[in-house]
Amino acid sequence: MLVQQQTIKKPVSLSGVGLHTGQRCTITFKPAPSNFGIRFKRIDLGGSPEIPALVEYVVDVSRGTTLGIGEVRVHTVEHVLAAIAGLQIDNILIELDSIEPPVGDGSAKPFVDALLEAGIEKQDEPKDYLIIDQAILYSDESKGVDIAALPLDDFRITIMIDYKNPALGSQHTGLFSLEKEFVTEFAPARTFCFLHEVEMLYEQGLIRGGNLDNAIVIVDRELSREEIDRLSRKFGLNEVVFLGSNGILNNKPLRFKNEPARHKLLDLLGDLALVGAPMRAQILAARPGHASNIEFVRKIRKLYLQKKLVKKYQFEKKEGIVFDINAIQRILPHRYPFLFVDKIVDFKMGEKIIGVKNVTGNEFFFQGHFPGHPIMPGVLIIEGMAQTGGILLLNGEESMENRYVYFMAIKNAKFRRPVFPGDTLIYEVEMVERRSKYCTMYGRAYVDSKLVAEAEMMAAIVTKPEFTSNEQTIEKDS
Repeated sequence: MLVQQQTIKKPVSLSGVGLHTGQRCTITFKPAPSNFGIRFKRIDLGGSPEIPALVEYVVDVSRGTTLGIGEVRVHTVEHVLAAIAGLQIDNILIELDSIEPPVGDGSAKPFVDALLEAGIEKQDEPKDYLIIDQAILYSDESKGVDIAALPLDDFRITIMIDYKNPALGSQHTGLFSLEKEFVTEFAPARTFCFLHEVEMLYEQGLIRGGNLDNAIVIVDRELSREEIDRLSRKFGLNEVVFLGSNGILNNKPLRFKNEPARHKLLDLLGDLALVGAPMRAQILAARPGHASNIEFVRKIRKLYLQKKLVKKYQFEKKEGIVFDINAIQRILPHRYPFLFVDKIVDFKMGEKIIGVKNVTGNEFFFQGHFPGHPIMPGVLIIEGMAQTGGILLLNGEESMENRYVYFMAIKNAKFRRPVFPGDTLIYEVEMVERRSKYCTMYGRAYVDSKLVAEAEMMAAIVTKPEFTSNEQTIEKDS
């Protein structure tokens, strides 16, 4: 079923102080056209710079998710993004007149209420879903974190947290329907921290806008009356502070029995919005935090960009083939008689690629190499590996159609076995190092699983209008 993109019907604003910076901010949500995505705009800065809500722009995850371009920053975006993702809004402009969105009550509910007040409307373009068709796993043994995305023709998240704390205990929760559960069951879940963290966070310049109305403080150690009074004065709290009998400072009631776990799910939902596309997947997470969330999102984002690349060049889906010969000719400038790769059967963007060349008796080079004893020239095997490597340079953000790849060096080339007519060459090329205009790759060629050639290849990537000769281009780029 075709599902359309969504935006809001009219602008809507709310104001308050940021959780960590304590600076006052007005946030304004504005409608945006189809395929615009989610963008933050700092209207208090010259030129009103925009930052796309994509994981490439994450610059800090110490106690929240911070986006940045150059010196421009937007702190603690996860609650805003959770509200947008939870309401399944695809296109929206978020204007801020300060560095951090208002914290509100510490949940996503204030943003959800504002967006619902603005109204949500469908747009003409279909949603660009990322279909998870393979398991994506992230693990950090040192922190006990495990996150997985599994194939599912829907979207669900299940969370488990365990802080070894009597007041908190082990908690879990699951969101199985954004439409039915998000607004009432998850958007109101507030942020939380432990009492032992409060002073440390304050000393780090954080939680300047935090108070007992916008955060749950979990009591995890005993404090004397003198210590409590000192902390109250330090944080400028007007109300009397006491250790709650329910394990929460000042006996603040929880909105849900497992509110901390629900808030962790809310944070993960906001961080997942940085993939840049809604997903069809089952997300399972044990002990997640912003640092692990973002590393997990980077892996998913990479898969998304790879799938977009494949869709861009490979018009017809074929079993066991990533790029067929027609797609390869859309990517590479090479043509007969100097195209030495027939198809790509595996492709991990920026990491590894596997290509196939069927060596037939009709190859032009067999006429002279050698008459009566046809053998494929070793340099052409390396050329085939290099062409396969040229496809590996696709990174989802730039096109290779207007670029050439020039050899700069070939090192440690070895030819192990001859290649004859009728052989099927398998090229395996791995990225060793990639810079903006230069790269190093290592290629291996196999026939019947036996290594026939290998080499390290260095290349320069140049756009077509910029070069007249290899030597001039490299001198210009260096």
